[in-house]
Amino acid sequence: MTWELDADPERLDVARLHGWLTREAYWARGRSRATVEAAVAGSWCLGAYDATAGQVGFARLVTDGATYGWLCDVFVAEPHRGRGIARALVLRTLEQCDHWRVGRVMLATRDAHGLYRACGFTDVADGLFLERRVS
Repeated sequence: MTWELDADPERLDVARLHGWLTREAYWARGRSRATVEAAVAGSWCLGAYDATAGQVGFARLVTDGATYGWLCDVFVAEPHRGRGIARALVLRTLEQCDHWRVGRVMLATRDAHGLYRACGFTDVADGLFLERRVS
């Protein structure tokens, strides 16, 4: 593995992240740089970093740190997909939720149901929303 995960907010490449989200992520097209910066500042964030390429992935969790979390903006740069980075980002984020004892984590996806189901999420209602509950 030539990549690592790190939750240090100082290490995030917000310019790169903004580019990914606004150009490549269907859910965030057109998001302003100021909005991305505010979202990052108000969330628990996790970056994936390649030893030579720098930041290659990202996940963001909006949470009260006790009862509920919303997993969002999970993204891996195209050249680095298929290496298990997205799964690692999701699982590490869920480990943080378990540490805080966050009982419910939800997300919405249009095309990555398999990834999230493999990480313990289950369908809610129409299948757009998925959740992971901890008793």
